[in-house]
Amino acid sequence: MKEYMYLFRGGNMNESNPVEAEAHMQLWAVWLGELAKAGKLVGAQPLNGGGMQISGTGKVLSDGPYMEGKEVVGGYLICKAASMEEAVEIGKGCPILVFDTGNVEVREVQYMEITA
Repeated sequence: MKEYMYLFRGGNMNESNPVEAEAHMQLWAVWLGELAKAGKLVGAQPLNGGGMQISGTGKVLSDGPYMEGKEVVGGYLICKAASMEEAVEIGKGCPILVFDTGNVEVREVQYMEITA
């Protein structure tokens, strides 16, 4: 089995409606629970909105990320799958896709050998 990372972008829900927000969070709980039960879930966490960016050879720091809402990475998941095709099929069940602005990027995790 290979590991795949899912990056979740966009999918902003109307958080002012607590009933809708709770129902959407329940969809996430069910989806993640099914992945865990199948032994495919490695880890998943939402990300806070703020942060810092480090860029350039001068190691320039700036507040961020600042981008359009549909481009902001809101969270990630790592799961096990036999192939990219299977990983994509798993990703199609992601609750963020309920929103027209929701997006799931699926990337195979590449491992590098680290020597001390």
